[in-house]
Amino acid sequence: MAAGTTIKTDELPALAATAVSRVDPASRAETRDRVAVEAPIAFLYNCENHAVMMGTPRDLEDLAYGFTIAEGIVGNVGEIGEVHITPKGSGLLLFVTIPEDRAVALGSRRRNLEGRTGCGLCGIADIGQALRPLEALRPSRPVPAAAIRRALAALPEQQSLNHESGAVHAAGFADRAGELLVVREDVGRHNALDKLIGAAARGGIDPADGFIVVTSRCSMEMVQKTVTFGCPVLVAVSAPTSLALDLAEASNLTVAAFARGDHFNLYTHGERVI
Repeated sequence: MAAGTTIKTDELPALAATAVSRVDPASRAETRDRVAVEAPIAFLYNCENHAVMMGTPRDLEDLAYGFTIAEGIVGNVGEIGEVHITPKGSGLLLFVTIPEDRAVALGSRRRNLEGRTGCGLCGIADIGQALRPLEALRPSRPVPAAAIRRALAALPEQQSLNHESGAVHAAGFADRAGELLVVREDVGRHNALDKLIGAAARGGIDPADGFIVVTSRCSMEMVQKTVTFGCPVLVAVSAPTSLALDLAEASNLTVAAFARGDHFNLYTHGERVI
């Protein structure tokens, strides 16, 4: 399969209008609402099918880069060549060019998955592939607790899609002062993180020089992606899972979760937060 006409992400709608009946104890009114667009997105590497997942059709170039990096398909952003986005029916095709040796290695662990919005591993071919080896993160400079609180307080203002739809996750990268440098949104929490990683990598941001904050739970896949990217601190608004904490502990990743308002819980490698 070859790439067709390339389109730009900003040509695609991320929100759609719909009719709705608003009901309260005293009345029922017909009005309009805006909902998040969800579409199938297929990843093709060197024109070979790899995965299909559901996502928001915005910042798809960042998604292509971030997914490719976070899944360990390439070793660094410099190994990613051209990215083309082509519409197909109600979905989109992401054509990504990678070195041939990387494509051969990818073929050996082909997932051929049909993903769901909330699942990062649906359809995986072998259970051993779910827990791919992770290289432990190097020691890094500490992050002030005040910086984490600052980033959490600033994140909602940068969630434009969620403000209008209420259905979209966000992932942001903040520096050690707590300033959000990049924020990305998607109906899928994994996709939001992939988009963030892609945008940060394309922008030349050093992942070891700050932390990631996500509006979702801290699952095993979120830990894998954060560690593979090379970021030492992951802050989640919701709860962690046991496997996520096991992987974080072994990979030298600091996990802060239930991060809401002025409070958060430190679960692993809390010495990084001062």
